[in-house]
Amino acid sequence: MSKALTRTDFNFPGQKSVYHGKVRDVYNINDEKLVMVATDRISAFDVVLPEGIPYKGQMLNQIAAKFLDATTDICPNWKMATPDPMVTVGVMCQGFPVEMIVRGYLCGSAWRAYKNGVREICGVKLPEGMKENQKFPEPIITPTTKAEMGLHDEDISKEEILKQGLATPEEYEILEKYTLALFKRGTEIAAERGLILVDTKYEFGKHNGTIYLMDEIHTPDSSRYFYLEGYEERFAKGEPQKQLSKEFVREWLMENGFQGKEGQQVPEMTPEIVNSISERYMELFEHITGEKFVKADTENIAARIEKNVTGIGHAYVKVIKLRFPV
Repeated sequence: MSKALTRTDFNFPGQKSVYHGKVRDVYNINDEKLVMVATDRISAFDVVLPEGIPYKGQMLNQIAAKFLDATTDICPNWKMATPDPMVTVGVMCQGFPVEMIVRGYLCGSAWRAYKNGVREICGVKLPEGMKENQKFPEPIITPTTKAEMGLHDEDISKEEILKQGLATPEEYEILEKYTLALFKRGTEIAAERGLILVDTKYEFGKHNGTIYLMDEIHTPDSSRYFYLEGYEERFAKGEPQKQLSKEFVREWLMENGFQGKEGQQVPEMTPEIVNSISERYMELFEHITGEKFVKADTENIAARIEKNVTGIGHAYVKVIKLRFPV
């Protein structure tokens, strides 16, 4: 059976610290670059589930790398190299403590709030009379705070972001502009694959005073996709849309009595469940990228990563100094 990487404990040359996130472990190298390891951990409802999903980290890392490369004309991003299928090496940025969530359609948590009578999300007023999975007249931005491990992200408005000094008005204008342009590009690429990019999130940070796109982009962990074919018909009939996203994991958890609330237990993740989630992610990968998924060797993932990352030596430190002179 394929193995999953759920914990990392590397000690790379020049390593100063490590941050263990929900699914990614980020290693600080000499305060100049980051080694981001996309583990096989999976989270839902802001809870890390007890079993890892084989190949999930590889799939997310490779999707993100592909879309980062496809959007460099829109804004600078942190990626420098992908020395291992589960690793991206990039520029160290000071992240904004907000996530820029952009929605093209009314669904998910926004729909749940809407059907309960909410008509304003994150300071954005919503039209009356909308139905589930309906397209907004224009994409809307509904930011959240970026919560620490174990805490829940909270909705926040543009006004509150500016009031709290989480970004200056000039910075927020750039974040908004980049968010909408990236979403437009993602929408166009999705359409070529027979998909609809429904909603997604972006994270940004600053390096030497310049705003950079960070972290992942347009992956099924950070985005929701519908199949384009049959969308109108299903919408007209009020039927659920065929989705490509992590929503199927959330649905399985909810069906088994778990929504991340206090006192609730994560249902047992049997090998069959784990395998089915892994296979579903492969389906997502192939639809989103238009490429066949090639499984990396999982015999000793940690050793493979260590070899591939340390094999890059200090070359990337030199590259950083050339690309980003101090």
